[in-house]
Amino acid sequence: MMRSGFRLGRLFGIEISIDWSWIVVFLLLSWELAAAVFPSVHPTWQPGLCRLVAIVASLLFFASVLTHEFAHSLVAKAKGMEVRNITLFLFGGVSNIQREPPSADAEFLITIVGPLTSFALGLLFLVLGGVTMREAGDVVGSPSQILARLSPLSTLLFWLGQINILVALFNLIPAFPLDGGRVLRSIIWAATNNMRGATRIAVWTGQLFAWTMIFCGIWMIFGARLPIVGSGLLNGIWLTFIGWFISSAAVSSYQQIVIGDVLQGVPVANLMRADARVAPAHIPVSSLVNDFLMRGDEETFPVAEGDRLEGLVSLDDVRAVPQEAWSRTDVNDIMTPADRLEAVAPRTASSEAVLKMSRANLRAIPVVDNGHLVGMLRLRDVMRWLQLHSDGMLPV
Repeated sequence: MMRSGFRLGRLFGIEISIDWSWIVVFLLLSWELAAAVFPSVHPTWQPGLCRLVAIVASLLFFASVLTHEFAHSLVAKAKGMEVRNITLFLFGGVSNIQREPPSADAEFLITIVGPLTSFALGLLFLVLGGVTMREAGDVVGSPSQILARLSPLSTLLFWLGQINILVALFNLIPAFPLDGGRVLRSIIWAATNNMRGATRIAVWTGQLFAWTMIFCGIWMIFGARLPIVGSGLLNGIWLTFIGWFISSAAVSSYQQIVIGDVLQGVPVANLMRADARVAPAHIPVSSLVNDFLMRGDEETFPVAEGDRLEGLVSLDDVRAVPQEAWSRTDVNDIMTPADRLEAVAPRTASSEAVLKMSRANLRAIPVVDNGHLVGMLRLRDVMRWLQLHSDGMLPV
């Protein structure tokens, strides 16, 4: 799968990565805390101390978000679902759970544990903040005086407590695909025994909330002051952007479920191209370009000796080779070998094949039966089949 960030490591068998957009949010949050939040509470703090506490607060906040996502992921793994990675990005974090939950009960448990974890973290930080405040004797005076006397540690703990509880409450908004929307879907799913219908209702609810956020954000841009979110150009833009993101994510999630549902009972053999052109392993790249890539609209070719799959070569592989080296470079030098390939069997459900293609960022995947190449499944053929058989179910 293509990445737009970098890998941090692996924990409990789950890869942890950071999207580049997370760095932007980290810097903005640190700047906001250092320039506005902490100086307003502690006017006597030096700028250096404000910046230091702000950076530590931002790091611990995203560690809390990571803990929230691990809660989802570990329960999903306990339910037998594969979790490939957790990514921190612009809006916090996302667990890459490979399949939809097997039942409404499983979805409820997998989902609700995230907000509960954030609530627990929030309460823990608030209790620790209260302990450190009492030990320092900072419990006498007006609220503003008490806040001003808080130590950096107490300030940090109280802020983390509040922000984690806010994260929990925000995630419980019944706007699919937020946690609250998934909880709503699990309840409707359990009541109706219809996952797609439950998803449609949860998506409609999510879009209603999303468009409300977009409307409020635009209203704020033009000067309105709203409860909780306040006012201001930047707050309005941010609220509008979040609303747009939730709406887009809801539609995308529903479409993925419909696609998986429609393809579930369709074997790969029904959609594959049995007459796919096969590139020999020992021809030069120049021949691949002239005799294969330039002779049609295919961009990916299986490489085989007889019907034994040797690998896969694509337009992207050719682009990685300097043009002057095409004539002295063979296809087997640039192809992805068979032992590193994702492949599917003719009897595999097409929904599984599409999932594999998505994970590996492939536009085509070889179809292999007992080690013998029998065809190629192309994403464009899958999409054409969906257009013919979805009966208008893809739009929400």
